[in-house]
Amino acid sequence: MIRDVLLIAHGSLHPALRRELAARGLVLRESRAWQDADRGEPKRILGTYTWFYEGLRHPLTVWGMHRFLRRQGIPLFVWNQDAPHYLNRAAWRLDWLDRAHLFDIYATHSLIDSRRFADSTLYLANAADTARYNLHGATLADLRDPARYEHDVSFFGAMDGLLYKEMRDRQEFFAALGERLAASGIRFLFRESTGMSVEQQVALIQKTRINLNFGASCDYGAPVASGLPERCYGIPSCGGFLLCDKRTHAGDDFTPGDNWAEFDGLDDCVAKIEFRLANFAATRDLAERCHAHVMTHHTYAQRAAVLHNALLAWHAGKRGKLP
Repeated sequence: MIRDVLLIAHGSLHPALRRELAARGLVLRESRAWQDADRGEPKRILGTYTWFYEGLRHPLTVWGMHRFLRRQGIPLFVWNQDAPHYLNRAAWRLDWLDRAHLFDIYATHSLIDSRRFADSTLYLANAADTARYNLHGATLADLRDPARYEHDVSFFGAMDGLLYKEMRDRQEFFAALGERLAASGIRFLFRESTGMSVEQQVALIQKTRINLNFGASCDYGAPVASGLPERCYGIPSCGGFLLCDKRTHAGDDFTPGDNWAEFDGLDDCVAKIEFRLANFAATRDLAERCHAHVMTHHTYAQRAAVLHNALLAWHAGKRGKLP
């Protein structure tokens, strides 16, 4: 019997991942009534997805779901894109959920936390949603034309540190960086992304020589920056050059110096910006290598394949850290 059905018990699964799982021939069946697994053909069901925070909000419900599905031979899985911050949830609740192991597969974009929450752990990073973030009619050759660029450096994203405490470090960093760049006559644009269409975002990426990433809400309270935000894949998929803050998982997904550029702190960021602006051709070489690497290894089609294979491996009796 082919296992070709995924039950979706919570609507938080990333739309691009949904799309690519369906493209692999899986049937995604929306159902909060997880007892549906007992009706029809349970042997066709590959797994059941729920939101990670359901285990914190409704532990008894998730415990009942887990027990019921396990009797049917169906794994309950989650994908956590908030580790290690976990939306600022209380540590004692997270510790309890870790001991309870209410999930069968814990997929996560960051492995720096010792908590695993399940018997099987899967490193599942963010990725490029290439249906939206792509070259949009431009070519990589077009992006080698220095005359097309309106900005030397840019960043768009959440930056209101007064409203969101997890954005405070980012707001302060870009304020300080802006002062340094202005003093050197470097053209920059740092702005909130609220209200920007995908087309506007891509246009800004492709009109900027150096696109920055600094910080992520999931880093709040963490000792180091770890998982890579979606922009770290989306900017290269649009052909843009990305200069990213130092993150622990960068070496898992990229090769620094070959298809990845990073900085460590404000002074290093300024130095890397000045170097990249002075070496435009080499910067575009690296951007093109990064683009090729993302398109080959870091799209949601690849993530769907990893998740699909991990669920199949679980059914084959493999446990622990999944491939």
